[in-house]
Parts: sequence; C-alpha cells; structure tokens
Amino acid sequence: MASNRATRGLNELADRMPPQDLDAEQATLGSMLVEAGATARAMSIVKEEDFYREAHRLIFKAMVDVHSRNEPVDIVTVAAELRRQGRLEAVGGGEYLTALILEVPTAAHVQRYSQIVAEKSILRQMISTGAEIQGLAYDNPEDVGAALDQAEKSIFEIAQRRVSNDFTHIGPAVFETFESLDRKFNEPGFFTGVPTGLHEMDEMTSGLQRGDLIIVAGRPSMGKTSLAVANFALHAAVQHEIGVGIFSLEMSRSQLAEMLLCAQARVNSHALRRGHASQDDWNRIGFALAKLPSAPIYIDDTPGIPALELRSKARRLKAQHGIGLLIVDYLQLVTGGGARGTENRYEEVSGVARALKGVARELEVPVVALSQLSRTVERREDKRPILSDLAESGAIEAEADLVCFLYRPNYYKRKEEFEKAAQQGVQVDTRSMDEPGEAEIILAKHRNGPIGTVNAMFHPRHRIFTDVAYGREGQGP
Repeated sequence: MASNRATRGLNELADRMPPQDLDAEQATLGSMLVEAGATARAMSIVKEEDFYREAHRLIFKAMVDVHSRNEPVDIVTVAAELRRQGRLEAVGGGEYLTALILEVPTAAHVQRYSQIVAEKSILRQMISTGAEIQGLAYDNPEDVGAALDQAEKSIFEIAQRRVSNDFTHIGPAVFETFESLDRKFNEPGFFTGVPTGLHEMDEMTSGLQRGDLIIVAGRPSMGKTSLAVANFALHAAVQHEIGVGIFSLEMSRSQLAEMLLCAQARVNSHALRRGHASQDDWNRIGFALAKLPSAPIYIDDTPGIPALELRSKARRLKAQHGIGLLIVDYLQLVTGGGARGTENRYEEVSGVARALKGVARELEVPVVALSQLSRTVERREDKRPILSDLAESGAIEAEADLVCFLYRPNYYKRKEEFEKAAQQGVQVDTRSMDEPGEAEIILAKHRNGPIGTVNAMFHPRHRIFTDVAYGREGQGP
C-alpha cells in the first residue's frame, strides 16, 4: 500500500509543469525589440538559459549577438541574425517576431518582466538541484559530510544566481553620509564603525567599518589573537553590547573563554592556569563573571572549517543574533572547500580571502581575519612587517580594506638577549618576557583612511593591548 502511494506521488510529480511564465518571456523579448535601451536592462538580469521555451532562447541569443556587435536590436537586425544562423523558421519566422512586438504595449516595465523570467528560472534550478541532492542521498555515500557539503554548495550556487542590487540614485547615499558626518561633528567620540577600545586606532579608523575586511597580521607571539579577541571583541560586546561572532580555528572555545575571562578580569592567565592566583585575582574574576557570561559573544571552534560552511554559519548568526562584528582566527586555517588536488595553496588562500570579503559585504559587518606572516621577516635586521610579508597570497592584500601589522620591539630585543646568554651558558629569568612593553600597530593599508602607526602597550600576562598613556601611568591595563 505504501508502495502504491509512493508510485502515485512520483506520477503526480512527473505530471507537474516546471515553473514558467511564457507571457513574461514574450514581454521581455518584445520590449527588447521595441526600445533600444531595454536590451541592456534585460541583459543585466536574464541569461539565455533562463528562458523556458527553446524558441525564446534562440531569439534572446540572436539579440545578444547583435548587441555585442554594437548594432541596434530591432526586428530587422534580429531576423537577419536568426536567418544567418539558420534558425529563423525554427523560432516561428518573422511573423512571430512581429507578434512579440504587438504583445507588449510598452517597454517601460522590461526590468520587471525580466525579473519574473529570472525568478522562474531559479525555481526550475531548485527543482533540478533538489533531484540531484535526492539522488546523492539515495546513493548512500560513505562520506556523509562530503555529500552534505556538495548539497550545500549546490544550493549556494543557486543563491548566488539571485538578481543583485540594481543601480541606485546617489541622492540617498549622499544624505546618509552627510548625517553620519554631521553626527560625528556634533557628538565628540562618535564613530561610524565598531570601536576598538584603543583611542589612537579609533581616531585613525573611526572604528571598524561595516563591509570591510580587516587583516591583523604578525609573526607568532606578537599578540594577533589578543588584539582581535581581548580588545576588539571584548570591547565591542561588553562596552557597547555589539554582537560578535568568533570563528576560532586554532584555539578551543574553552581556551578562548579563558582568554576573555583573564582579559576582562585583568588577571595573570599563566598564574591562574598553574593555580597560583591570589585572592585579589579571584575577586577580579568574580567581577568579570558578572558581565562576561551575558556578553553577546558567539564562538565556533570547528577546526579547518571550509569557507563555504563559514559563510553559511555567519549568515545564520547574523539572522539569529544580529551580530555587528565577525572575527576569524586565522585565515590560513580556513579551507577553500575545493576538491583535493584541484587548486594550489595560493589559489586556496586567495579564494578564502575573497570569500571573507564577500561575507563582510553581504552581512554588512566588519570581518577581522588574522593572518600569518612569512619567515622573511625574521631574516631582516628591521623586523617591522611590510605588505609583501603577508603569507601565501597577494590576494589578501588586494581584498583587504585595512591591513594592520603587529610589531613588538621589546620582544625581539629580549629574545636576542636570551639567545646570547644561552650561547654563553648563562641562566636568565624568562619571566621578563611577561613584562608590559611597547607595541606598534602598523596600518600598512587603509583603503578609506590614513596609514601610519598606532602606539600601544601590550600586557602579556593579561594578553591585552592598551593605550600607551594608560599603560605608562602604572595603573595597569
């Protein structure tokens, strides 16, 4: 009985007509024949394969061919092109082209006609993709994760096919910009972006801007994660109640939670892990626990997450929690998601950088991505990073709106002293590496603002950066 119901269901599906609107297809083609400007507007929305009827595809292709030669698209030129291709009779002859013109009263609505054609095409793609996904599942693959990734990729490709935003008049954008500038002038301390918590950096950037890809790069132990998580994320979430999403590919969520707790409480993380925390430390932790657990910070510690999955999760996070900042720690650990062996490392990292920039623009949030630097830095006498030091891909620099390098001169100075002492067989107290020291946040690229160096203090024990003046006054971070 169940088998009969299934058979009936399949027959019903087979009898269904795929989504289509032949009237909209005719109106689109007729508009293109009636008015010269309608051709360009329609071509920006629909493609040849979007038309359901084969004759309409052939006519549209002929129009595209005529338009590509900078010739006027009208009934004479299109008929001539179809005749040249030997397809005029196949589409119904000149009589059908005339009928298309007579069917449309005006070409003013060609954009809406084209959108309907494109939307019906998307629905047909959804049906086709759904059948492919169903077949993939019925094949009972051993690697379910790979099958799921393939299914998500297919759906994502359809989503990418949606009609993009059209041109908008400059007026609204100008007034929106003026309002922002006026507010900044009349409200000292107002920033257009997400505040970083570092006064000098906020002055140079006006905060982390929506839609921007911000790269924080440095050699190991420079404090990349500290700056992004303990400064940017903590300040945004606790002080301004801005939702923050963190993709932590290197540290587990428990390690990240410990970093945030120690930074918020201003306690020595190393002493805390060894069980040497003082009573004052525990008091500080108590105060931190009053704020941190309710902060809008969301952590995903999936290792080696593919860029496509990251994008999908970021969309859901934005929809569910309205996040205003996204952090990826770090870029080189995100995988491209392509089939193994189909792309080299350069292409993979380039693809990830482009994907992160796409996430920033789509979700309209700043995306802070941490990045490694190549070892060439260590071989130079001046170890301040430069743009060419970005590891593995020049596309990172190209896609980034803001590139920040971290440089701690005291770290290299003390490291050199320890190495010399070790060569001489002299024992040294490595705890001095935990002393606060000056740090430079070098803004090497800033698409919409000045470049330069932000002077700060780094506190290794608390793993947090502070303004120089605040750190030098001896008040702690």
